Amino acid sequence: MGAFLLAATATTAHAQGSVTLFGLVDDGLNYTSNIRGHSLWEMASGDAQGSRWGIRGSEDLGGGIKAVFQLENGFDVNSGRLMEGGREFGRQAYVGVSSANVGTLTFGRQYDSLVEFLGPLTANGNWGGYLFEHPYDNDNTDNSFRLDNAVQFYSANFAGFQFGATYAFSNNPGEFSTNNAQSVGASYTNGNLTVAAAYLNVANPGANAFGAVTTNDAGFIAARQRIYGAGVNYHLDQVLIGFVYSHTELRDPTAYAYISGSIVPDGQRVSSLKFDNYEVNANWYITPATMLGAMYDFTQAKLDASGGTSKPKWHTIGLMLDYNLSKRTDIYAQTSYQRSINAHSGTALDQAYTGGADDSSSTERQFVGRVGIRHKF
Repeated sequence: MGAFLLAATATTAHAQGSVTLFGLVDDGLNYTSNIRGHSLWEMASGDAQGSRWGIRGSEDLGGGIKAVFQLENGFDVNSGRLMEGGREFGRQAYVGVSSANVGTLTFGRQYDSLVEFLGPLTANGNWGGYLFEHPYDNDNTDNSFRLDNAVQFYSANFAGFQFGATYAFSNNPGEFSTNNAQSVGASYTNGNLTVAAAYLNVANPGANAFGAVTTNDAGFIAARQRIYGAGVNYHLDQVLIGFVYSHTELRDPTAYAYISGSIVPDGQRVSSLKFDNYEVNANWYITPATMLGAMYDFTQAKLDASGGTSKPKWHTIGLMLDYNLSKRTDIYAQTSYQRSINAHSGTALDQAYTGGADDSSSTERQFVGRVGIRHKF
């Protein structure tokens, strides 16, 4: 009798909810032509997709409502260390409620609308990863940072239309507007066509350890980071082509966390740094198992410093060949080349810095090549 009751309870619990363990392991060998004047061969984890494991689940609450949660960890395969500033669940950590007819409301550490709506239309945010990001991932389409303390609504799909909005609290007493964030986005899919637009505003990114974008998570440290963009993808049989434009404005920037050089000229103050990114991309499924992808991005910037204005520009070209060994395992090769031109800013912006590289080049050129293997579970 006891065994019967235990089995009945287990069956009921299974019918009411579910918990899924998932993950991805991406590792490979990189060659970078120039990092601070030296070439480098290295093992690198997560360049095509960040290595991760996580738990997601749901519970049926009745009336078409579910409780949902997700805890997702990022890690480095080659060292075993935690990523995202050493957080245990640095990729995502949220809980909320969901309705298939209305949408999902969640609370925790989450992606902003640029990552969710615009990122999938870019090469770096869809099939390419780090090597194909726009310079310094200035528009966050490659998901360099998340939003802490975030309340997010993501709508259901209404005949191809979806939208979302996020507000992230500063969590600092007496400083409600210091290091908070707001983000909105929308997409529409009709047959082979997808269009999307998104906006993000972060006050004082990197200003402290408790706000929306904390010190150990921010790329740019600034008084404000404001981003908007739009894009389009179109399927032609086995070919996907896309175009994305994004604009980033940084007010009073003081540093960029992932390079050793400074983005501020010696002895000067930078009042603003702006980026305009123009990307075209395409991928072609030559066979059901073989994909060839290519992207080109042109980025122009404007650095307003106390000593004058400079206008750095970058050309970035990326190629990827991917072959699926099975439904869950693939091998791939990637190359990315970047050239910085007409900079003359007296800062690290004068040198090339390709996504996936450990630091800036000592010249205006940088090349990264990678071969990797990826397994999903």
